[in-house]
Amino acid sequence: MTNAPYFYHGQDPAWVSVKESHLHLTVVSEADTLISAVFIRCEPDNEEKLIDMERGAIRGRLQYWHGALPLNQDRATTHYCFKIMQNSRQWWLHGTGISPRIPGKEVHFKFNRESQPPAWVKQQVFYQIFPDRFNNGDTTISVSNGEYCLSGDERPTIALPWGHDVSEHGANGPNEFFGGDLKGIQDKFDYLQNLGVTALYLNPIFEAPSNHKYDTTDYRKIDPHLGTNTQFAEMVDDLHRRDMKIMLDAVYNHTSVNHPWFDKYGKQTHEPGAYGNPDSVYRDYYQFSANSNDYVGWNGIATLPKLNFSNPAVQDYIYAGDDAVIKMWLRPPYSIDAWRFDVIHMLGEGAGAYNNAHYVKAFRHAAKSVNPDCYVLGEHFFEASNWLQGEQEDGAMNYYGFAHPVRAFFAQKDIAYHNCQIDAVEFVNWLNEARCKIPWLNQLSQLNQLDSHDTMRFLTTLGGDKDTMKLALLMLFAYIGTPCIYYGTEVALEGGHDPDNRRCFPWESTKCANSTFDYVQLLIGLRKQSLSLQQGSLQWLYAEHKQLAFARTYGDETIVCLINNSDKAKTLTLPLWKLGIDDAVLVDRLTGDEWAAKNGLLTMTMAGKEGLLLKLS
Repeated sequence: MTNAPYFYHGQDPAWVSVKESHLHLTVVSEADTLISAVFIRCEPDNEEKLIDMERGAIRGRLQYWHGALPLNQDRATTHYCFKIMQNSRQWWLHGTGISPRIPGKEVHFKFNRESQPPAWVKQQVFYQIFPDRFNNGDTTISVSNGEYCLSGDERPTIALPWGHDVSEHGANGPNEFFGGDLKGIQDKFDYLQNLGVTALYLNPIFEAPSNHKYDTTDYRKIDPHLGTNTQFAEMVDDLHRRDMKIMLDAVYNHTSVNHPWFDKYGKQTHEPGAYGNPDSVYRDYYQFSANSNDYVGWNGIATLPKLNFSNPAVQDYIYAGDDAVIKMWLRPPYSIDAWRFDVIHMLGEGAGAYNNAHYVKAFRHAAKSVNPDCYVLGEHFFEASNWLQGEQEDGAMNYYGFAHPVRAFFAQKDIAYHNCQIDAVEFVNWLNEARCKIPWLNQLSQLNQLDSHDTMRFLTTLGGDKDTMKLALLMLFAYIGTPCIYYGTEVALEGGHDPDNRRCFPWESTKCANSTFDYVQLLIGLRKQSLSLQQGSLQWLYAEHKQLAFARTYGDETIVCLINNSDKAKTLTLPLWKLGIDDAVLVDRLTGDEWAAKNGLLTMTMAGKEGLLLKLS
């Protein structure tokens, strides 16, 4: 805000620490600014309390302030912000910046003392794999032409050679198979480790008729066209020996119409399914209208009947029972590390998502009861703040807080691919607004992606512009949150709308030099080496037109990321004094070029479509 004094509060341990029942906080102001008082504003008993902060040391141009507030005992999350008195006016520091009046509570800083994400998540670089399209390692188990039909006698399976085009407009999207499998994934572990990947996220691998397998028919069995349960256990063991993690995709909101519980086409012989059989023991597993075969399908899709979570039998099978499927795959011999829960915001009782929070908490409790370090990730295409306060999800697929604003800034498109133009200031405001609504540790555990199996590939959205793609990739690895690469991004794989975004991995492209691979590999390596990039506080240094710069700091390490999203060169001056830097030499970790800061300022000219990642030499 114009004329506002400089004031900053990070959220890593240099700024926030817990000692017994208090939260100890540090903030900084510009030393020359006349500040009469700084207060921590909190609500220990639901009533406002202002706590004086004490002046600390002056270091360079920075005045430090220190104070402590009691952690709330009536609830897990403590909210706070800062009130600053300057001459005849006041200022308020909060999660989106500084303002002249008290902010709404949703943008206060937040600390959850009870429910926190696993510490390992923020250290990872995830890699998302759509199994049927990654690599065929065992042709003997591949789906064959006409082997079965997805919908009664309709939609017969189609087997296509590796690399063949997918169906135009998705005419046969779900029933086209290319033969990717678990052995194919495991055969490429060395490739993935060489790239730098530390964790895998697999789209569903449980038995299901389609290639995407979001239409489960058996939650306890690996689809036989992908492999076996034993093979999967051995694969996970191999991953863990390599110090890698694995996250599976759980589709518990709905099943396939071919699931034995539903059995729309009457193929079960031992126990009739719910469809067409009002007396079936499975009738109440789903949501049928009284005395009819009308039922609730996910998002109105008839092939995906929605489960009835008010039924105790469904609860026991999915999460409540000792052998519930959520727990089963977390235990040996499988011992997965994380669950990604599909459309988790939509499950509940009835046609809508009634009592949703209850079930999300129950899913979390079930997973954490087996492995307290299990990463609980939810799929949300839009804002997920309500699910990310700590007691429900550890993180979300961060469409709203990362993918959407990144798409708007770099590709000028929104989630519906409508034109959407924002400048750097609006981009920063969007990122801040989304991030500040959730506790810091959950911010670090958000899963950031440029694209996924549900979106057009980002390079294609950019019209094949690899220069801009490099800037977006830099943002992915430098920004707050845990980065995830969609398979093939590292070799510039393109793809339009579903199912074209699920093309086969072009393995031939890995046999020769590939500049995109080299760049992604470099970014991954820098991320893994830097605690600042993994868990450091963020401070914006510049945002104007199509240029932006921010710093990530942790301990003694400072990394400065600069992005020029314009085709034209631009001269920037960055106030590095806000980072406690006076005269210093900074080295670009991407090129090795050096830049000199003098008197707390760094002035430099960036080329068009240039990105830098600077570190003190």
